[in-house]
Amino acid sequence: MHTEGADDRNAGGHLTGIRLNKYIASSGLCSRRDADALIARGEVTVNGRVAGAGMRVEPGRDVVRAGDRILRPRGRKVVVAFYKPVGVTCTERDPHAERTLAEVFHYPVRLSYAGRLDRDSEGLLLMTNDGDLIDAMMRGRSGHEKEYIVRVARRISDAQLNRLRRGVRLRELNVTTRPCEITRLGDHTMRIVLTQGLNNQIRRMCKTVNNEVKRLKRVRVLTVELGAMKPGEARELSGAELETLYEAAGMRRTGDGE
Repeated sequence: MHTEGADDRNAGGHLTGIRLNKYIASSGLCSRRDADALIARGEVTVNGRVAGAGMRVEPGRDVVRAGDRILRPRGRKVVVAFYKPVGVTCTERDPHAERTLAEVFHYPVRLSYAGRLDRDSEGLLLMTNDGDLIDAMMRGRSGHEKEYIVRVARRISDAQLNRLRRGVRLRELNVTTRPCEITRLGDHTMRIVLTQGLNNQIRRMCKTVNNEVKRLKRVRVLTVELGAMKPGEARELSGAELETLYEAAGMRRTGDGE
């Protein structure tokens, strides 16, 4: 194990090993960003020593642990579409949650979600053990689309829809939302396509026009659609659907084990 510097290069001048955060992500434990947080909190060790930021490791030689768990890169990359029901919190453990994702989603391979949904929302979650795909999908500047069907408490006017389309100031987050695509489906219902993922964004947006979200369902993430899936249902992506997702995320899928 080693931190990045002059000694990290081989005879050809190339860096050896891979970054620790990438190694952790390749195990399917979490994204690189979350891996950085684990490292910063001192929860990751390499060969029994607490890991540091910027460290690189040699797969197959160094032993990486997060807590008591030994992390190993996954061979086959898996992506699963899951219909998260209302009332489920996107977490593995939360003593205050009535139901957690770990209680309702079960799969032979350990998977993490790419883009959470809050407890009171439902719809499409993409679950995967490909940390690079999670990072690519969560990169805000890439403008990847997520589509929602939203029902609000009171009739929403055309003027309010236009205001939401242009972008509104969310004072509690100190940010203005990006312009977005909104289609009216009824007096109380609309289809919203976002290219950013702020915390509780749609609920906060509707609050700025004095309305309240009563139902929020995510029906598409990039190129993957919820379709006719039922709450609690899961299906593994394959073939053209999987390839198209990787392309939309700006990645080239290299195949299993690579």
